[in-house]
Order: sequence, then structure tokens, then C-alpha cells
Amino acid sequence: MTHSTNSNRAVVLLSGGLDSATVLAIAREQGFACYALSMDYAQRHHSELAAAGRVARSLGVERHQIVPIALDAFGGSALTDLSIQVPEAGGEGIPVTYVPARNTIFLSLALGWAEVLGARDIFIGVNAVDYSGYPDCRPGFISAFEALANLATKAGVEGAGFRIHAPLIELTKAEIIRRGVELGVDYALTTSCYNADETGAACGRCDSCRLRAQGFREAGMADPTRYR
Repeated sequence: MTHSTNSNRAVVLLSGGLDSATVLAIAREQGFACYALSMDYAQRHHSELAAAGRVARSLGVERHQIVPIALDAFGGSALTDLSIQVPEAGGEGIPVTYVPARNTIFLSLALGWAEVLGARDIFIGVNAVDYSGYPDCRPGFISAFEALANLATKAGVEGAGFRIHAPLIELTKAEIIRRGVELGVDYALTTSCYNADETGAACGRCDSCRLRAQGFREAGMADPTRYR
């Protein structure tokens, strides 16, 4: 762990997947004392929370907080409504695995915790290159949320300011994997599958599995994913 002072604290959104594990390692490398935040949002792939715990322990966070938030009350996504099937192939437009307002909600909660901690830096693992086309994974969204964070908080108004870091946003999945391996990320601890079973074993067919497998192939590295 890094010695923690307010000035070097960062909140890192940690889903338990490949991207967020890499972002946590990047934040650590940059000298931040990391406070990992995961959401139990009634997601179908609940085993990712166990993966988040493994990653948090492996990379030595200051604290790992899991916040329950029942997004299944609204549904509207294959990840929160079990009556909507997870597609096995990419299609046109924004897929049904998009969770309405998810990253806006997650960043808002991270912002609240950061303000309490006295942290001014928030890290998120969004990517706009090898991704499923979600609108809340694009650079414009990140810059707009950073502007909002500095308008809507006591810390922002009083001049301390917040920075939203999205270090993977313009990287391919292969580049993300190579970066993580350089930083010692054990991807065997992570779970990316939208339809993983209770042990975290992946389906190998959903969009997230497809992008992950493609990334390891293009990086020229063995894929440590457990498939069922």
C-alpha cells in the first residue's frame, strides 16, 4: 500500500473485469493510494464482485468498498433484467447489455466518496476503441462529467477541483492487456463475461468475452480466462 494523504488519494471504480484491474494498476503506478469502489447493482454477472475482491487484494488497495444499488428496479438491460437474453454476437447499434445511466451513476457515487475522503482523482476503465458502443464510454462523456463534478460539489466550488482519469479510453484491448502485464496484473483473477456462472467461468460467446479473447490473441499472450 501507498502511504495515504488526502493529496494522493484516488477513488478507482473496480468492476472485477480486465479493464478496471488495469486502471487500478495504473493508478498505483502513478503513486496514488487507491480506494476501490465496486457496485452490487443486481447485475447478472454477480461473480464479478468476487473478482473485484481478488483484484483489490492482489493490488493492495487502501480500502475496497462495495455499494449496493438496485438497478434491477428499473431493468432495461440484459445485465439487470433476467428476462432479456444476453446476445451472443455483436449487432447494429447500442446493444441490450447497455445499462441505462450506469457510468453516470457509478461516477456520481465515486465523486461522493472522493469528496468525503478528500481525494481529487477518480479513475474509471472506460474504453472507446475495442468496446460495445456504449455512449457513456466516450471521451465527451468523461470531460462532461469532470465539468459537472467541479460545478456540483463543495470541493469543486471552493477551488480544489476534481480530475476524472480514463487512461484506457483510446487504447485497443491488446494495448490494455500489454500495459497491465507490464504492471503485474494477474488477469486470471478477473471476470469479464456478461453471462458468467457463479464460479466466474465465462460463456465464451458474449460481446465482452469476444472482445477479451480478441485482445489476448492480438497481444500475443495466453488467455487465462476460465471457460465453462
